[in-house]
Amino acid sequence: MMIESMILWLLGILLAPFFSAIILKIKAFFGGKKGPSLLINYQTLSKLFKKSSVYSTSTTFIFKLGPMVSLCATLTVLLFLPIAGHRALVSFDGDVIFIFYLLGLGRFFTIAAAMDTASPFEGMGAAREAFFPIICEATMFMLLVLFYKLTGELSLAAYFAETRPLALWHMAGSSLFFVVVSLFIVLLTENSRVPVDDPTTHLELTMIHEVMVLDHSGPDLGLIELGSFCKLFFYASLVARLICPFDMGHLLPNMGVFAGSLLLVYVTVGVTESVIARFRMDTVPRFVLSSFVLAFFAIIITMEFIK
Repeated sequence: MMIESMILWLLGILLAPFFSAIILKIKAFFGGKKGPSLLINYQTLSKLFKKSSVYSTSTTFIFKLGPMVSLCATLTVLLFLPIAGHRALVSFDGDVIFIFYLLGLGRFFTIAAAMDTASPFEGMGAAREAFFPIICEATMFMLLVLFYKLTGELSLAAYFAETRPLALWHMAGSSLFFVVVSLFIVLLTENSRVPVDDPTTHLELTMIHEVMVLDHSGPDLGLIELGSFCKLFFYASLVARLICPFDMGHLLPNMGVFAGSLLLVYVTVGVTESVIARFRMDTVPRFVLSSFVLAFFAIIITMEFIK
């Protein structure tokens, strides 16, 4: 069991860049282009790790620490993720709260590294990065209240391992539709995707995450990119387990079903980025806040069903 969980954890890290490339393929398809290879992210990471990093004279050790802590936090979070519904490498009662704070720790050091450059441009992006996830955290804790109400447990494995997602649908089917949409909005926000942010833009007025990593280069930028791929994989896995909660009874069929549902989530992200324009900065908070409203409605409906 432990060996299988370790293999799945490593596969998750290795395949995260591949799945992210699917988004690029979908966006290229909508643009009438062939698009890059599905291995483009591996090639990018290889180039970055072969280069050397360049540091400004105004930066301190915090600037170097940011990418490493951010990546380590994300990889640690994946240890708690029941990939393909299989038992996670690490699990304990209350681990879901620990996971949220680990993600917050990674974000804190990313923001700290941006502020350490003494650049007002990066400070602007850091301020935005600190603001929008506050709403996402409120949404996630609201969903945590819902899951605790249904299961009585505070563990990620209690919600997404084995047949647990299917049991959630049986207990509160209509509420789970709100949860899926809410989680998808959180996925777009936490990973700086359209319509909240555009990972390909370099326009000063619209940048959020990208502006914070402009001064990073070489291996440091490679660590940030890998961390971004793994973070997107984490949130996409949660959504995938909810939209396809079935357990086939064996690991290989479960991996196939999980990969298919994960592919569907990434394709949906690509389609969303292709058909929706990036929102104006003053409308982004309302969009992100809609995830909290949906999570709140899910709790209200669930409490009514339980009564």
